[in-house]
Amino acid sequence: MKIIKIEDLHCDAGWRIFSFLKIVTDEGLIGYSEYNESYGSKGLTAVIRPLADSLVGEDPRAVERITATLYGQTRQAPGGMISQAIAAIENALVDLKAKALDVPVYEMLGGPVRDEIRLYWSHCGTYRLRHHEVLGVPQLNSLDGCRKLGKEVAESGFTALKTNMFLFDGSEPRMYMPGFSLRREDQGSWDVALNPDDAVTVAVRDQLMALQEGAGPEVKVLLDMNFNFKTEGYLTMARALDDLGLMWFEIDSYDATALRDIRRACKTPLASCESLYGRRQYKSFLEQHAVDVAIIDVPWNGILESLKIAAMAEPYEINVAPHNFYGHLSTLMSAHFCAVVPHLRIMEIDVDDVPWKDELVTVPPTIENGYLKLPTGPGWGADPDEEAIRAHPPKN
Repeated sequence: MKIIKIEDLHCDAGWRIFSFLKIVTDEGLIGYSEYNESYGSKGLTAVIRPLADSLVGEDPRAVERITATLYGQTRQAPGGMISQAIAAIENALVDLKAKALDVPVYEMLGGPVRDEIRLYWSHCGTYRLRHHEVLGVPQLNSLDGCRKLGKEVAESGFTALKTNMFLFDGSEPRMYMPGFSLRREDQGSWDVALNPDDAVTVAVRDQLMALQEGAGPEVKVLLDMNFNFKTEGYLTMARALDDLGLMWFEIDSYDATALRDIRRACKTPLASCESLYGRRQYKSFLEQHAVDVAIIDVPWNGILESLKIAAMAEPYEINVAPHNFYGHLSTLMSAHFCAVVPHLRIMEIDVDDVPWKDELVTVPPTIENGYLKLPTGPGWGADPDEEAIRAHPPKN
């Protein structure tokens, strides 16, 4: 079996673009993966193409050899989009190999330890601030709206939700995101030093309490603070919210020591590491016990490297969770990771999305009462529907 062609496919997903890699063989088997250019990785396709072209004529079943070769070719520029490009290739090769063996990916990886996976509703409310018209739902623009959304989550069967930080004090509701943009859309600039003022801590506290009130005590609430503060700011927020009984604070930091100090200063569990690449970057965070939950991005790292990271976390008594806020194929990729990892905490999934999301794969994920059922077909258990993808071309 030889690789004869590798293509990239793209489709409109409302406020973002879903991207897929397709590896075709001379025996007619095809492997797919999903990757993402909308999360700080513009230009990733251009990085993938030359690496992919170098694989034409290779046997796709030698996955570890191929990925090792790609890492060797790019050793002087590790991490970042190089790692994401290799991961996209690795994931498509793994899908293809499992199809060649006529088994689900998780069977190829040792078999599942669970047949259903607990989910949390991610970006709960986030997309409803500005993309409600695409979603076909009312705009989230008040604390009362947060209460109603919390109730919706509970009634949908989910036992956990994760939210970002919202402000309802301007002419339009907005996210508090100074770590990603130093300019407010309606009130001048954010604090460049990334410290929250009292109004922010009060607003976020009120938001979390409203969501919890609506959802009820059986639903756990998680707060994602992203890269929006430095250590001082994270500590300020943690001290202001530590009594709320959240499932975790999610914090992004590239400094393991700083993250360890934040963890030691609060009683709420800490989750992090979703923006890291490979075992080498995770090493110091695990050694310093900087997190309670290590988050691993399967599209960024590749499922094989993701499992190696997870295996490295287990001796440190650190649970893992996938970073998964992409399309359905990514959800299935992450589900196979979750299926075989004993020390899984919970799985992320985006519920609010474009109406045509289910059309983009041949078999959408099955979710019942907040749990994802493992796919049973070969490979990931579904393929991108190329006709549906072509029906929704990217807008830019």
